[in-house]
Amino acid sequence: MTKAEAKKDRKRRRKIFLAFIMILFLALVLTASTYAWFTANRTVTVESIDVNVSTSQGLQISTDATNWKSIVTNNDITSASWTGVNNQLPQGTNTMVPVSTVGTVDASTGYMNMYKGTVETDLTTGNNVLVAEKTTETNGTSGDFVVFDLFFQSSQAQTVYLTSNSSVVASGTDKGIQNAARVAFIKEGSVAYGSTPASAQALKGEITKMFWEPNYDVHSPSGVANASNVYGISVGQTGGSKLAYKGVKAPIAEANKIPLNSTDTNYFGDITTIGSVASGIPLTAYINAFDVAEGITKIRIYLWIEGQDVDCEDHASGSSLTYNLQFSIDSSAS
Repeated sequence: MTKAEAKKDRKRRRKIFLAFIMILFLALVLTASTYAWFTANRTVTVESIDVNVSTSQGLQISTDATNWKSIVTNNDITSASWTGVNNQLPQGTNTMVPVSTVGTVDASTGYMNMYKGTVETDLTTGNNVLVAEKTTETNGTSGDFVVFDLFFQSSQAQTVYLTSNSSVVASGTDKGIQNAARVAFIKEGSVAYGSTPASAQALKGEITKMFWEPNYDVHSPSGVANASNVYGISVGQTGGSKLAYKGVKAPIAEANKIPLNSTDTNYFGDITTIGSVASGIPLTAYINAFDVAEGITKIRIYLWIEGQDVDCEDHASGSSLTYNLQFSIDSSAS
């Protein structure tokens, strides 16, 4: 080997060595840190979801505006069959993954814009950046979040409340992911008594919407660390105030190099939620969910894990959740 060839070979070996050191450094950063959006394992997320919906005080509900009852289960949601039905409830090997939204609704479909995020590594700087794409909802047992239409039949115009039996809780091992849960109620419109079921099913007006944030006052130890490390927020494990956060409102490309704690208004917007404590909604203060008209009112309900929540982090992955929603026309327990 000539001196020139030997020198060239040394340079090549040096480049390989430096590249190897960089890879080890990035691996150390990723394994030693806790971040939002489940960076550690993107395939294990929320393993199973149970949805239980009930009413009290004579209010009737239905998943098709035809068959009325007081209790709705997973099977009622997934078996609903009518023209245009689009109920999404991940089951089996399909799991929920973190998504985010600011609540904007597509006028052509009546569906809320939801964005699925992943965390990528900027190889130039070694920093973690957020990448987000719009996720569409499809009828069936796949998808990234839960969404379904629920019809309310009422003899008069009145307010519907969430009762203290409403909750989002871990089923099985408690890893704290229930603390990042969100529920939204999108009021799509109403039709009078005697209207055809098809006319109620076709409603998509987005009259009003409400975001519910259960368990806002509780954070897992990993959530506390995540709040500090990523968002610069100091919180305790219990008894805290509701934290402000920004939802994703537009797709984010990797080339945008947007950090996890970004407040860039091109991609993020403020969210206002109605919170309730982890021990349950206070018995004297049920939550005002939405109003219904005399006749049939269509409500589209979204259940998801908010990726921008401080408790949406690696250690919480692999949990199972139960969503309990109970509605009443009384504003408090009696």
